[in-house]
Amino acid sequence: MNVLSLFDGISAGQVSLERSGIKVDNYYASEIDKYAIQVANKNYPNTIQLGSVSNWMDWDIDLTSIDLVIGGSPCQGFSIAGKQLNFDDERSKLFFDFANILNHIKMLNPNVKFLLENVRMKKEYQDVISEYVGVEPIVINSSLVSAQNRVRFYWTNIEGIEQPADRKLLLSDILEDFVDIKYHLTSEAMEYMSRLRNGKPRWEYHTNPLNGKSACLTANMYKGVPYGVIRELIRKLTPLECERLQTFPDHYTKGISNTQRYKSLGNSWTIDVIAHIFKNLQ
Repeated sequence: MNVLSLFDGISAGQVSLERSGIKVDNYYASEIDKYAIQVANKNYPNTIQLGSVSNWMDWDIDLTSIDLVIGGSPCQGFSIAGKQLNFDDERSKLFFDFANILNHIKMLNPNVKFLLENVRMKKEYQDVISEYVGVEPIVINSSLVSAQNRVRFYWTNIEGIEQPADRKLLLSDILEDFVDIKYHLTSEAMEYMSRLRNGKPRWEYHTNPLNGKSACLTANMYKGVPYGVIRELIRKLTPLECERLQTFPDHYTKGISNTQRYKSLGNSWTIDVIAHIFKNLQ
């Protein structure tokens, strides 16, 4: 199978394909973040990096050979947790690059499969995406396969997808036994972080555990990493714990700074959700 991954990030697509038992012949990745590329290349040295998605017409690849197109176009403009600039946000406009590439490949190969992931958004913008890609989204919460509450929309022409079985994982199931003191927060630090959020801390597992699940990891976690009272300690989640919340292999993002690990994981996919979808390719 030849795969084209747009906005590839840390190559969650490759992890998911491997986990679902699908053999990949060539994996083409479009990504511009140097730290994400570093992680992808460390774990998958044969990744063929293409650069910016905006330069797709200059790529030296045979688009007729592509069997699967995947991507999670930047979602900051759509997120109900953000300013909801939607298609007026420069990052969210990149969706149209995904749509243009996909529809071009469809003309060359009508049998091409695709998967597009994005956040919950207003129905009117969801409908725009559905019209461009030709299918309605499937809604899956990562909480079914992980210890994280993460609702996402998936537009795909892969058939036969059902909801994953509930593994009933809790935040307590993925915590490290021993955590470096640098992840611990004093009560003064926690109070300060609360003030930064106008007195409304976003991450409080002890008072709002979401049935024992972690709150959703986000791309800007590095500005205020998830924290709370965990085993009687006020501390942040570690990068390893965030990997586990996204169901990546342990230490997958090791080798870049913690700041970039948090950011890349918040930007990424929940592996076991995507692997569940990809199993239907077989």
